[in-house]
Amino acid sequence: MDHEQLDPAVVAALYADHAEPLRRFLLGLLKEPAVANDALQATFAKVVQVGHTTAAESRKAWLFQVAYREAMAGRRREAVASRAVRHAAWSTRDHDDPADLPVIRFEAVEAVRAALAKLPEKQRRVVHMRIYEDKTFKAIAEELGIPLGTALARMRTALGKLRKSEPLRDYL
Repeated sequence: MDHEQLDPAVVAALYADHAEPLRRFLLGLLKEPAVANDALQATFAKVVQVGHTTAAESRKAWLFQVAYREAMAGRRREAVASRAVRHAAWSTRDHDDPADLPVIRFEAVEAVRAALAKLPEKQRRVVHMRIYEDKTFKAIAEELGIPLGTALARMRTALGKLRKSEPLRDYL
């Protein structure tokens, strides 16, 4: 263990002065009080570990940088865990009863078709060209005579609508 550390009184003073503004900052980023508190705790763990390497006059800015990094790391961990849970749910569903698999796939395909049908024509066309025709966005933009950014925006908007679509909620 590193013998150089901030004096516990300095750490306590930093906590007293900056914990509440940091908590509010983290809550604004993470939206969940428990997750924000975890990030705050991780931030002050870093203060204990490496705070002695910082200049006293820049510690407030350093604290906010560390808090931001901890918040982003927490978001990444949460996203990975969410994908893992969805993947596990699908893989266990496949193994539970193979006889149900064709029905489940049919229902999923029908849900996708229903959701696609609800998209505006311009968005539906871009999605179809990208996914079913495997065209690049550059090729889609050229074929439709639209700017590349417009093709990308239509796809992004369509995917956002599909994620929120009622027929697909059970599958995403």
